[in-house]
Amino acid sequence: MDARPRPNTRAPGDPLAGLLDGPRARGAFMIRACFDPPWAVRVEDRAPLTVMLTVRGDAWIVPDSGEPVRLRPGDLAIARGPDPYTCADDPGTAPQALILPGAECRYPDGTALNGSMDLGVRTWGHRPDGSAVMLIGTYLWQGEISGRLLDALPPLLTLSAQVWRCPLTPLLMEEIARDEPGQEVVLDRLLDLLVIAALRAWFARPEAEAPAWYRALADPVVGRALRLVQDDPAHPWTVASLAARAGVSRAALGRRFTELVGEPPMAYLTGWRLALTADRLRDTDDTLEAIARQVGYGSAFALSNAFKRVYGVSPQDHRTRTGRTTPTVGAAGV
Repeated sequence: MDARPRPNTRAPGDPLAGLLDGPRARGAFMIRACFDPPWAVRVEDRAPLTVMLTVRGDAWIVPDSGEPVRLRPGDLAIARGPDPYTCADDPGTAPQALILPGAECRYPDGTALNGSMDLGVRTWGHRPDGSAVMLIGTYLWQGEISGRLLDALPPLLTLSAQVWRCPLTPLLMEEIARDEPGQEVVLDRLLDLLVIAALRAWFARPEAEAPAWYRALADPVVGRALRLVQDDPAHPWTVASLAARAGVSRAALGRRFTELVGEPPMAYLTGWRLALTADRLRDTDDTLEAIARQVGYGSAFALSNAFKRVYGVSPQDHRTRTGRTTPTVGAAGV
């Protein structure tokens, strides 16, 4: 097992790279939804992120709080959980189905749908050639790096076909109907690309409200310190060394960093290292000792203590909860 730190491959100074590291679907719930009016589906699955791309016909997204949003062909919406919403042909249409956690489908009275709306491979609704067709992709759980991304998003964002083009739509429409080995992996990667393309377009819009640390990347001093931390978390950074690299005094960096980011440099560094740890516990089989070296901790024991203090669970418990088992070869036993 290669426990060496991974090299940084992001373009220097690319502020979106760290933010868009988040989308990393694994077994995502992805379907082609086909309906004839009147139709309405109530979504209460508490999923961290759901993408809805309109292929044919119109649809309305009706959040519990906020104004309904109309989607036309080519328009895209991203809903950030856990708030519920309704997707319908008209804001006044009563829900005919209920989506619950784990992609469980029920009638509004709570009885199971029992596959009555299944139309084939990853296709769901009234009929495959319905007047309204949407591609829907749902991330079923939240990784810690993507938590930084979710915090940067409004509860519901939309992009019209006039402000962005989606070259992935034909690929998604073709792949989602396949019943071949590897389909799930291909769809996961296409969903990731779709989200990244959409968010690049979104953050270019004037109405997008980026988080404080993202806006701080534009500052010549704080932006430099943030990039140093993000690109090389394993380095033994101190406020003094960051200040020297940024060309200011330690006091000046601490004051400016806290003002723009909302927390001191070392607090941000700790949060970044632990978020990376959570991500690698979820996505790799690396031992905790190896991860500690990758993110800048002197030992697995020190990392374990810091992780439990912030996340409330041990690294091993976090790994188990997110679907990984602790490796036995070379395991640190912490």
